[in-house]
Parts: sequence; structure tokens; C-alpha cells
Amino acid sequence: MQLNVEYFFRLFYNCIRGDCYQGIDASELSAWLAHIWLWIVNIGYVLSVIGIFVIVYSMMRLFQLRAREKEFYDTVIESPETKNAGNPRWKHITELADSEKTSEWREAIIEADIMLDDTLGRQGYVGDGVGEKLKSIEPADMKTLQDAWEAHKVRNQIAHEGSAFNISDTIARRTIGRYESVFRELGAI
Repeated sequence: MQLNVEYFFRLFYNCIRGDCYQGIDASELSAWLAHIWLWIVNIGYVLSVIGIFVIVYSMMRLFQLRAREKEFYDTVIESPETKNAGNPRWKHITELADSEKTSEWREAIIEADIMLDDTLGRQGYVGDGVGEKLKSIEPADMKTLQDAWEAHKVRNQIAHEGSAFNISDTIARRTIGRYESVFRELGAI
């Protein structure tokens, strides 16, 4: 069975010419369709004007939002350690390390280890002390992890042996240097 498309087009054409409407004149039908078309056009104009107003209003609000976001994200909030051109805690540690007294070198290393503990805590690492926090760090996450371990080992020797631990200028400077590289990587100084 084949479908005769021409037949349907002919029915449609005859319907438009007025054959479908027995009681309606073709001129009345075309006037009525023209009237409906006029309403469709007018409604389209009104919707277009409303749409333009919505688009303009949305764009204005978007630009205001972007200006507020730019102001918010361009404002740099400095942590207390980075204000006043450096970390005062780190400055104190380096002043102690630059001293000629071995007791102040020990104090500098212990203070640096306490600062490392605080810094690791702020970075989100958990543990009871520096050792446990360092164990929770993956080597790929921190380039200076080995430096942190070496510096922490020196701190442990100072803590356990006290004044019996023979600390030299070289060991003190090397240990403080390791702490410094760790703090630079973590953004503490």
C-alpha cells in the first residue's frame, strides 16, 4: 500500500481555498486569519520588548556582580605571619641562630620545631607532634620532607640530651637552613 502525498496536499489546498468551511466565505476566513496574525505579531513585539528589558537588566546585574567579585578576589588577605614584611616569629629564630651562644642555637632549633608543628597543623596535617604529622605526609606532597625530618631529628637530640648534646655552629646553621627551606615551601615565611 502506497501513500499518496499529492492527495493530502490537494486536500490542504482546497481547505485553505474554503472547501472545508461550508458556511464561511473565503474572504471572511482570510480576514479572520489576518486578524489572528495581527494579534500574534503584536504579542511577539510585546514579548520581544520584555525580553530585551530582561536581558539588559540581567547584564547590568552581571556586571555589578563581576565588579564585586573582582573587588573581593583582588583583595589580598595577609596572614599575621606575612604582615610587616616577614614573619616576626621567624625573625626571632634567625636572630637566635645568628648569636654566638650555643644555648641560643638550641633555643632557635626548638622554636623552629614548634613553628613547624603550628605550620603543619595549619596545613591540615594531624598528629600529636611534629613526628606524627610528618609521618602523615606523602613524599610526593612535600619536596622538603626529608629536610623536615633531619631538622626534627636534631631537635629531638637537643630535647633528649639537653646541654650534653654538643651542637656546633655548622649543625645549627644547617638545621635552621633546613627549617627555612621547609617553611618557604609551606609558605610560612
